[in-house]
This record gives sequence, C-alpha cells and structure tokens, in this order.
Amino acid sequence: MRVHHIDCGTMCPLGARLLGGRGGWLERGRLVCHCLVVETKDGLTLVDTGLGTADIDQPRRRLGGVFLAVTGPRLLRDQTALAQIERLGYRRDDVRDIVPTHLDLDHVGGLSDFPEARVHVFEPELRAATERATRRERSRYRAAQMRHGPRWVPHRVEGDTWMGFERVRVLGDDVALVPLAGHTRGHCAVAVRDGARWLVHAGDAYFFRGEMRPEAPWGAPGLSLLQRLIAFDDEARRRNQDRLRSLVRDHGDEVRVFCAHDPVELEAFPAPEPRPAVTTTFVASA
Repeated sequence: MRVHHIDCGTMCPLGARLLGGRGGWLERGRLVCHCLVVETKDGLTLVDTGLGTADIDQPRRRLGGVFLAVTGPRLLRDQTALAQIERLGYRRDDVRDIVPTHLDLDHVGGLSDFPEARVHVFEPELRAATERATRRERSRYRAAQMRHGPRWVPHRVEGDTWMGFERVRVLGDDVALVPLAGHTRGHCAVAVRDGARWLVHAGDAYFFRGEMRPEAPWGAPGLSLLQRLIAFDDEARRRNQDRLRSLVRDHGDEVRVFCAHDPVELEAFPAPEPRPAVTTTFVASA
C-alpha cells in the first residue's frame, strides 16, 4: 500500500508573520489543504478532498465571499484531487472511499468530483453539516458542495481502543477514524497504516506544527486565535490537542502526526510519484 501526500487547495491569507511564516504583517502567507491518496487492493481511499473542480468554476456560490476574502485561495484546477489522481495514473472511479476529517468547506469541496465514492463520517458531524442548526454551522458547511448527494456512510462514535484513544472506528485493517471533537461536533483524526507505523491526519485539531511539541508547545498567534474563534467546543479542542501531544510523546516511534494546513509538515513528505505504466483493475466491493 502506498500513501501519496497532496495539496488540494493552497490558501494565501494576509498576515504571513501571524501564520508562523516569514514576511511582513501585510504580506500574504501560505496554508495548504493536505490530503492523502491511499492505494489499497480494492481501489483508492482519499483522506480529505480539499477544493474541487466545481469550487474552482463557481467559487462564490460554492465557497462564499467571506472565505474567498479571508483565505485568498489560488483556485487552481491542477490542484484538485481529481487532477492529481489522474496525474498519478488513476481514474475518477478508482476512488472507492473518502474519509474526511470533518465536513468544513475546505475539506470536502472535492466530494462532487467522486460522486460514486462512499463517504465515511461520524454521525454527529453529518448531522451538523446537514441540519446546519447554528449561524456558524451555516457558514462552515456549504450546502452547494453537497447538493450532488454524497453516498454517506455514517458511523457511530463507538468502537475499539487505539493508542490510548477510545471509540475508534476501524475501516478494514488499515484506516481508522479517531474521535477528536472540538473544532466541529464530529471532527476526527484519520489514522492510516503505512508499513510499520501509522500516519495520523489530525485535520483541524491543530493548525501549526509547534503545537505538537510534547514539551513547551507553541502556536502561530494568528492561527491560535482563529482556532479559538471557530471552534464548536474550544475546551474539547484543547483537551484533544493535549491527547495528540501525548500520542507523539509516548508513541513517536509508531506514529507520525500532521495537520491539514501546515505547509512545512506537507513538504516533509516525498512528492507524489505516478504509478508504473501498467494496467490495474480494481475489484468492485459491495
């Protein structure tokens, strides 16, 4: 099994220094939408999708004016998960499963590019995204991105114990949903087995690499403020950050933790490589 790390939506908000990067207060920084393409024997699994082709074509309707003004996304068709999967030598229908860390608009814009894929999500997150009961949830979950009718596979927040985390939902042998509510109602990390260790995509459980330092953690001031402002339950978010730091401290030889938006974390992984020029036919599963 191979895992490819891709950026499916570079964003360039103002305030580079506030984001932990170099540059002045009024210069644009850089954030990414770190997604995974996981090759399995049955097909491809995506962890998050970033921005999709319809977001590029209709940004104001799909993403909203506030998101566009604040984040300054580049809106490049070549950055969509679909375009990058095709460059790897695969087809749209090779994507059989999608596992979002949560359903915020910058994590699921590509769902409509893979309408036949099963979309695995915790039940509280799906309810939050479909009911959109609060003003903040009406802003963060975009109905236009889900109008195609995704093939939802809702999961209860229950299951196995994994690395000290409870109620973990395991999909097959190599992918697990790890509950990390706080940023949203049903936010999760997605753990993917990569050889002898696990890759842990923590989504928006944290925004900056310094936050995962087991000793003396620190965050970029602008991103720290943003996390507090948009969290559904900030106390739960901070507790789960503590648990992630404990995971890094106690199981650092078994796991590698990274978040959705830190460009330095993304660039620490090898660039995606196209598969050899051979024909592969995935067996359809029920």
